Amino acid sequence: MRTVYLGTSEFAAAVLRRLAQSPHRPVLVVTRPDRPRGRGRKLASPPVADTARELGIAVEQPASVNDDAALRTIQAVAPEAVCVCAFGALITEPLLSRYEMLNLHPSLLPRWRGAAPIERAIMAGDERTGVSIMRLAAGLDSGPVCAQAVEPIGPEDTYGSLAARLEVLGADLLVRTLDLTPPCVEQDEAGVTYAAKIETGDRELDPSLPAVELERVVRALTPHIGAYVALGDGTRLGVSAARVLDDGPAPGVVSFEGARPVLGCAQGALELVTVQPPGRRPMSGEDYLRGRRS
Repeated sequence: MRTVYLGTSEFAAAVLRRLAQSPHRPVLVVTRPDRPRGRGRKLASPPVADTARELGIAVEQPASVNDDAALRTIQAVAPEAVCVCAFGALITEPLLSRYEMLNLHPSLLPRWRGAAPIERAIMAGDERTGVSIMRLAAGLDSGPVCAQAVEPIGPEDTYGSLAARLEVLGADLLVRTLDLTPPCVEQDEAGVTYAAKIETGDRELDPSLPAVELERVVRALTPHIGAYVALGDGTRLGVSAARVLDDGPAPGVVSFEGARPVLGCAQGALELVTVQPPGRRPMSGEDYLRGRRS
């Protein structure tokens, strides 16, 4: 099937690699414009743009995919289907209804519609998630679902480990959906939950919550965003691995007395296994304390 691919993120780039190996290799990739990234704020291409160029696929980066010029570019290649994955911008009419538009979303819709489905599933303590292929509609991830595949969430899964499996699962499901064109079924609105974008406040480990919830936050934000503990001196100590303890210091107190730092929580305590002091590399909690005491 002749396809056009719309995507932006690392997740979408991994799906593009698999799609390019199938009979449905895109003839055109549309992604977002280059943006400043990193500490130097230098302009950098989206991961999907880099991957498409590596694969030898034509790339367009319009200011808006809904502009007349972008619509003409897509129309010129005459796609039979437009595949969308983590594009990160609103797609509107007439593009929505002009083509068969299949969106790959990393959750079991209608659960976790929205921007951060993988993170929110881990944070909520879900035991499973998955991927859905749906027809794109005007509402937020609200279109009819054509195919789904389930993936368990393990007790040690981070965003990184779970996303890597969902990339493979989702890419294979997208290819099968293009192969078989299964019927699509409307979502049950009674089961809808929303995966809001991760904001700055989501990153701070709030000691008024149980330690078990904070440990899930750490895993959900590792390695791409990062959780942190606010220390008494006003600095932020990044946390990329943690362990739940039955007890510890008073809620809100960070103890530096043991082998590793420990954050007191409303229920239990959180041992900080891997941390990152400001301006430093990640290190073990033991190494951090040795440096702090020297």
